[in-house]
Amino acid sequence: MSPRPVGADDAELARVREVASSGPYEPTWESLQRYTSPRWYGDAKFGVFIHWGVYSVPAFGNEWYARTMYQQGTKEFEHHVATYGPHTEFGYKDFVERFTAPEFDPAAWAAVFHRAGAQFVVPVAEHHDGFAMYATDRSSWNAAERGPRRDVVGELGEAVRARGMVLGASSHRAEHWWFMNGGTQFDSDVNDPEFADFYGPALREEVAPNEQFLEDWLLRTVELVDRHRPQVVWFDWWIETPAFEPYLRLFAAYYYNAAARWGREVVINYKWKAFADGSAVYDVERGALQGIHPRVWQNDTSVGRTSWSWVPGQDYKSVPELVAELVDVVAKNGVLLLNVGPKADGTLAPEEVELLHGIGRWLDVHGEAVFGTHPWVLAGEGPTQLAAGSFVDATAREYTGEDVRFTVREDPTGTHLYATALGAVTSGTLRVRSWGSAAGLLDEFDDLRVLGADGPVASRRTADALEVDLPAGLAEPGATVRITLRERPVPPRHDGLH
Repeated sequence: MSPRPVGADDAELARVREVASSGPYEPTWESLQRYTSPRWYGDAKFGVFIHWGVYSVPAFGNEWYARTMYQQGTKEFEHHVATYGPHTEFGYKDFVERFTAPEFDPAAWAAVFHRAGAQFVVPVAEHHDGFAMYATDRSSWNAAERGPRRDVVGELGEAVRARGMVLGASSHRAEHWWFMNGGTQFDSDVNDPEFADFYGPALREEVAPNEQFLEDWLLRTVELVDRHRPQVVWFDWWIETPAFEPYLRLFAAYYYNAAARWGREVVINYKWKAFADGSAVYDVERGALQGIHPRVWQNDTSVGRTSWSWVPGQDYKSVPELVAELVDVVAKNGVLLLNVGPKADGTLAPEEVELLHGIGRWLDVHGEAVFGTHPWVLAGEGPTQLAAGSFVDATAREYTGEDVRFTVREDPTGTHLYATALGAVTSGTLRVRSWGSAAGLLDEFDDLRVLGADGPVASRRTADALEVDLPAGLAEPGATVRITLRERPVPPRHDGLH
């Protein structure tokens, strides 16, 4: 595709500004901070993220292969030359036609995600490499015209919605400004003008993106929203670059106003300080918060530690670890977006399918302690200190049966309070210290159950703790106790109403 002529986008930019100013929001932080995250999202608690693209073909290192293969001295650079030849003869673009994905079956993917208990699904619409996984008029480098020759986001969206889940989409386009710049430092195909529309701009990270790039970023994102109406738009970190600020306000107002016209409630995920507090949903990558956050937030993480995309020898987390991560996030008013990385042929790795199914099996029994809940007065208790911030999941967290997280649910049958053990309860007795009578946090309750147990269980309440004897086979990580709070008598009214 040849470069777009100067002025070709003016009419579309004018339309975007008109919608962004048409209400209920305007493109100012003051206006955007009136946003509240939707009930559906806060109740959903669990979504699936998908990193799948051209980088899945080399499947070496991680999803940043498009960058590192051009960085001299890296293992990816050496691997590329040894495996595919000089960068002038075989560049990243040449992986595109190998990305045919003959086994891609969106209905099969959606079935796995649904079985896992996911409530929404967020495919990567465009990663840093600049290859769009959806049909776009803004570049010929897209999955509908090259590689699979299928509109991946569109087809997956249909399959996801058919299962009753919500479609989202992520954009990593901002980072493309500099992503391929290693290839400009030596003789490579990045320097070939014929492929500038794919590899470019490939400029320095220290240089702020110019208006041409920023307008293209905005219009690509608007096009994605208009075509597929995702109800979650997830952005990676580089939008925090100050040059993006007015374009972020413009996009947010456009998206929120457009969604109001569709009759849908939507979410923007951002990292660090790219958006004003409260104007979108804060996202922590591979991270955690120390306590209960006043607003709904999100942790995006992956089933593996090695890479977001599929690579051989992935260091996978376990089902108990993923369940503990989900429960910890939910207890702190968060939502977990859990990533998988399909193989280049379009199949989901068996290990990743089994992890998702394992989460689903746990949620079949314990999902009432997760979905539609809200935090209690405390997020949890226990001896294990959890580091807060981003990128804290490099090693497995060794939780004990004393590490407990709390959630609350109100429904027509009453107010239910849940305590979930993050580790194995090796003694067979779950002791919840915050529910002891001396803690002063819990009044009397009417009913106590262990989720998954066939009937009543033995329990004792002392000053120190509520002690619950777990039935055989239910002392594994993720054991959950539910109590139903005793309804307090309603005082009589004296206004003549009843």
